[in-house]
Amino acid sequence: MGKMQDQSVTRRRVFYIPGYDPIHPRRYRELYRKESAAQAQVSGYDIGISPKTGGGAYGWHVEATIKDKPVQADVEVMVWSDIVRDSMSNSIPATYWQMLRTSWEYIATGALWRLMRLRKGPVIAALYPIGALILQLILAVLIGAIMGFAAGSTVEWGVNQFTGPEDGALLGALAYFGVTPIGAWLVLRWFKARDGKFYIYYLMHDYAYSARYRGANPPELEGRLAEFEQIIAEALHSDVDEVLVVGHSSGAHLAVSILADLIRKGQVPETGPKLAFLSLGQVVPMVSFLRDAWRLRADLQYLSRRDELVWVDVTAPGDGCAFALCDPVSVSGVAPDNKRWPLVFSAQFTKSLSPERWKELRWRFFRLHFQYLCAFDRPLDYDYFQITAGPEFLADRYANRPPSASRIDHAVSKFTSTKS
Repeated sequence: MGKMQDQSVTRRRVFYIPGYDPIHPRRYRELYRKESAAQAQVSGYDIGISPKTGGGAYGWHVEATIKDKPVQADVEVMVWSDIVRDSMSNSIPATYWQMLRTSWEYIATGALWRLMRLRKGPVIAALYPIGALILQLILAVLIGAIMGFAAGSTVEWGVNQFTGPEDGALLGALAYFGVTPIGAWLVLRWFKARDGKFYIYYLMHDYAYSARYRGANPPELEGRLAEFEQIIAEALHSDVDEVLVVGHSSGAHLAVSILADLIRKGQVPETGPKLAFLSLGQVVPMVSFLRDAWRLRADLQYLSRRDELVWVDVTAPGDGCAFALCDPVSVSGVAPDNKRWPLVFSAQFTKSLSPERWKELRWRFFRLHFQYLCAFDRPLDYDYFQITAGPEFLADRYANRPPSASRIDHAVSKFTSTKS
């Protein structure tokens, strides 16, 4: 696998694959800039970022001195936010249709029950937008009915002052049935306009994106993954020491398929850079448990036994949006006898964050889902910035690191890696 184990990294290429996120990738640059400075102050090393030179994917350049060793890293974001934006319907009725279709896919196939046997947190996160959309609809109907009743009563009273009660009753009823749906619609619009605080529509679109194709990748996403694969393949033929692929959230299962294709095609040279894969806050079972996720399950099985790379999977029970400490290969029911990867361990939020910081963050569920990319004020053996910009290869850094004893590594899915 390239360099000798006693050497250290001086140059690294990092490819960050985000989850289902419609926001411009500059948010990840600013997050890295801010949090790397905070971690450097806590841990006592130097790190700084500057604009990335040349063309290619969006990214930034990092220069760090860690353990008295200078390292340069180029971080690039594998952008698919345009695909995400295109998949997010702006229509309220379409979102409710997504809710029905997605719920049916997970419930009718038994995927929901299998997911609940793993971790309740991410299942609750998945049910949250469904429950919230139903509650919003109920409130909208009730408020609309109240508005309609008020309008109908007012019209009926006013008409009765000039004509008979029959005309008043008729016009009052027309006012009621006219205002009620309009009022309900305005309430639904009001809720949707404030979704930036509640993430209800965003999460519904997220889960619906995978469920729409029953776990298979949509054609436009397959095309983008092929582009990412080519970019990473070119880096593997460069003169850097390590090529590190980071898959966060749903970006983790995209990285699995990219790397599996890369290795199948023989694009990892024996004398080139070391290939490393870091999956963070993964939600693989949300997709691998769906009935047509044959590609993902086959890729999980294939990647788990390869010696062309090292694969480290980091989650934390404190992250309610991830399938914490769930071995994505084993729980998907596709672990081969010669399985090597991933190494599964916890970032231990409750220990690597001070009690004061944990108290501040523990109920900010979406913020905690990004904590893997942030600074820890009481860091243990997980440090995102030393991994991406430090002198140690990922393989060396965790060479003697045992998996977490509380990991879940038994199969709960009925599916296999190939169609029967």
